[in-house]
Amino acid sequence: MFAYIVRRVLLMIPTLFGIMLVNFAIIQAAPGGPVEQMIAQIKGQAGSALERVTGAGGELAGGAQQQAQTAGGPVSKYRGARGIPPELIKELEQQFGFDKPAHVRFIQMIRNFLVFDFGESFFRDRPVVDLVIEKMPVSISLGIWTTLITYLVSIPLGVAKAVRDGSRFDVWTSAFIIVGYAIPGFLFAILLIVLFAGGSYFDWFPLRGLISENWHSLPWPQKILDYFWHIALPVTAMVVGGFASLTMLTKNSFLDQINQQYVLTARAKGLSERRVLYGHVFRNAMLLVIAGFPSAFIGILFTGALLIETIFSLDGLGLLGYEAAIGRDYPVMFGTLYFFTLLGLVMGLIGDLMYTVVDPRIDFERRGV
Repeated sequence: MFAYIVRRVLLMIPTLFGIMLVNFAIIQAAPGGPVEQMIAQIKGQAGSALERVTGAGGELAGGAQQQAQTAGGPVSKYRGARGIPPELIKELEQQFGFDKPAHVRFIQMIRNFLVFDFGESFFRDRPVVDLVIEKMPVSISLGIWTTLITYLVSIPLGVAKAVRDGSRFDVWTSAFIIVGYAIPGFLFAILLIVLFAGGSYFDWFPLRGLISENWHSLPWPQKILDYFWHIALPVTAMVVGGFASLTMLTKNSFLDQINQQYVLTARAKGLSERRVLYGHVFRNAMLLVIAGFPSAFIGILFTGALLIETIFSLDGLGLLGYEAAIGRDYPVMFGTLYFFTLLGLVMGLIGDLMYTVVDPRIDFERRGV
């Protein structure tokens, strides 16, 4: 097992490098980089000042505006840089590190990332590590509670559906599961806001934030209640979008194991149905479900958190990455990408090791994996 872990860890290095390289190349080809963002801000401020002068000076200011628009300079590689002094553009390039070739910037970035030096945000004036640590509790809270509740709902429901396969209970619960699977989590989140967060009907839950503004002054029992009060709707929206597939996986795993020969043998020996199901079938059927817990947590954290954090105004890693992508804040973008990718690879390894914990008969080294 130790040799397998070493091989997986060594495999993480080229995988992580390849993911960062592909994303770096895509981002470099995309328009609207940080230099262009600053140029747009500068021209916007200059345009506002020119409008004020135009309002005060009439036709004379209008002539000056026309002269400013027709005045040119050397053609720049940045969109919207016409009329901006080349010296200012060079200064912006040096500020954001774009005075160096792309391959040099990528190599320097990887060297810094190896020692977890993610640099500072372009537009927030704070180290990326501090931003990630600050936003992490929100995303981790959503991911952990959503995963736990999803498993606590899906496993008993899947087992009950397998035991009652073909019954009315199975048919009606399947109908609810299909509806839950068909409705995206973000649409259900909007529905919850309309119904219970002051949208049109009831105002029972807060619309934004993980805690109240006076949370620090509350007694600790009220702090706990306030925390769960705030995450109730976001977690509900994420659970509804994720429990359907896990429930069906649990049901199908149980049905597959119930039809195995060892179950017929256990029943022939006179064991009770409860002993057969939970003493023999459960462990084998739960192999895929329990071992997939780390991967499920990462999937919920990656795919569901972004939209849910945006809808409920939760200041987490998903919202941080989204705002960084919109604002072309490259250090934050690549820092969060590196963190999520590394976390995903590590949790994937933990998921494989969970297989051996649930079923010791599995040996990856003998299989040459």
